Amino acid sequence: MQKAKTRNKALPFDGPFFYGWVVVFIAAMGVFFSGPGQTYSVSVFIDHYINEFGWSRSFVSSMYSMGTLAAGFLLPFVGRLVDRKGHRIMNTAIALIFGGACLWMSFVGNPIMLFVGFFLIRMWGQGSMSLGAVTLVPQWFVTRRGRALSFMALGGALSSAMLPPFNTWLNYTFGWRVGWRFWVAALWLVMAPLTYFLVRNKPEDVGLLPDGERVPHADDPIEDKPTDLDDSWTAAEAMKTRSFWLLLFCTMIPSAVGTGMIFHQVSIMNEAGISPQAAAFVMSLMAIVQLPFSFVAGYIADRVPIRFVVAGNFLIQIAIIAVLLNTRSMPMAIFYACMRGVAAAFESIQGGVIWPSYFGRTHLGSIRSVAMTASVIGSAFGPLPFGFGYDLFGGYREVLLIAMLFPALGAVAAMMSPPPKKTQVTA
Repeated sequence: MQKAKTRNKALPFDGPFFYGWVVVFIAAMGVFFSGPGQTYSVSVFIDHYINEFGWSRSFVSSMYSMGTLAAGFLLPFVGRLVDRKGHRIMNTAIALIFGGACLWMSFVGNPIMLFVGFFLIRMWGQGSMSLGAVTLVPQWFVTRRGRALSFMALGGALSSAMLPPFNTWLNYTFGWRVGWRFWVAALWLVMAPLTYFLVRNKPEDVGLLPDGERVPHADDPIEDKPTDLDDSWTAAEAMKTRSFWLLLFCTMIPSAVGTGMIFHQVSIMNEAGISPQAAAFVMSLMAIVQLPFSFVAGYIADRVPIRFVVAGNFLIQIAIIAVLLNTRSMPMAIFYACMRGVAAAFESIQGGVIWPSYFGRTHLGSIRSVAMTASVIGSAFGPLPFGFGYDLFGGYREVLLIAMLFPALGAVAAMMSPPPKKTQVTA
């Protein structure tokens, strides 16, 4: 027991509560600071590029999609590094590199720089910053994983609520280049230091167990105790299961459809007679609604089979598109934002629960990085049909009608994805 106490000194401080909640707070900040690389933040800059450089909407969409796609294929490399080097080192490095990516974006002046910038912010912001956060929390929680992830999701909700109007104000007040440089300072001076000094990779490293459980036998050395409370699969083993591939499909759908809708949110709302400032408010309202429903989603995810949660959320997404198709006024836009906030709350929880629940904690970085690649690929292709559809048809109705098919397919795929049994795979 004395050995465990000695190892606990590796914590920055000993408090009256489980240190995993400090880790959850830093992970929530990581999700928040991934915002400059997320579509809801980038979308605020799109019209500035179009107006200043004379680029078409479909061209900017193509650059965004190609940059996102290139970033997605490199995420498995980052995931393997997270498993090998640990979250403390990797998450700190990611924050520093992402800050450099935002600095690059502030100097964009030609198509090549735009493509490289989109690649960098999607690789290190939307991809790697999110990956570091969503794989860190499941290391510290098992039985209360849904609840912990619901607190982490608050970071994403606050980010999507605050960044669109804040970036809009920055862009119109100081210019879009200053808008990017603000996030350089925030990432380098706030996020990176906090991550380095406060994050610990997993509870076993500091003499603790997940969920704050007590060590079963105090007289035994802590390193001789089993540290995995769940069956862990390698990425290669997980890929041999049908559930893995069906879940990848379920991951791609909301990324593709949701990213396409958010990327062109200002334009879609403008088509309905809603100003850019009001469209930014709609995006913020989504996040405001997401905040309380994240706790509801976490509570449900701890008690309901997660594939049922995923399937139910796809049905909500079908209804969201139907509402957006009929939005012609601010009240309808507000109703759309509320529904979107509910769906976003469940999306922010379900991925963090389903992958460690199905495949364990040990190789979670590698497995989640493949899932993040699928998500990034989906988000890469999402804006394209919306951009080309607008240029071809002069609106978004046709694309939205087709988009309703994919959540329906996702609901079916989720129901066909029960937790796999490792004995069957090894046999």
